[in-house]
Amino acid sequence: MSDSLICPVVRRAVHADDSALGELDRRTWSTLHAVQPEPPRPGAPFFDATHAPEDFLVAEARGRIAGFIRLVPPTPLPTNAHVRQIQGLAVDTWARGCGLARTLLTAACEEARRQGARRLTLRVLGHNTPARRLYESAGFVVEGVLPGEFLLRGIYVDDVLMGRGLD
Repeated sequence: MSDSLICPVVRRAVHADDSALGELDRRTWSTLHAVQPEPPRPGAPFFDATHAPEDFLVAEARGRIAGFIRLVPPTPLPTNAHVRQIQGLAVDTWARGCGLARTLLTAACEEARRQGARRLTLRVLGHNTPARRLYESAGFVVEGVLPGEFLLRGIYVDDVLMGRGLD
């Protein structure tokens, strides 16, 4: 394992990352964590009107994008402008097991604080045990469960709401 994988560079996404992020999104898509349909065919844009580059932090290792995390306000309401929500986290298969997801979570917490947030929230599928363990180890706690919220390939799956303070 190279040092560049152990110490990735985390930065804000730019438009030039579109193709690499789209490919990563397609490679990592799974009903373990996704409720949306499979990502579009190769060549379709990753960024769009609701998924802008400034919403994403990317981790680079070994000279390429190894993962991303999306950090956005959960609503446009001024009454919860102090909250940021993680709406996507992916690590490429070749980069797993090296703490990259934790690095991206830490970077998201720092970025949320920089944006003035006091809380960070996320939603995770109940059957996604590895992700739930990761989030719990990063200080997130279960704040609610929506039982059977999603029907994925014939199975009803809980939607688990998690959050943590940033103070």
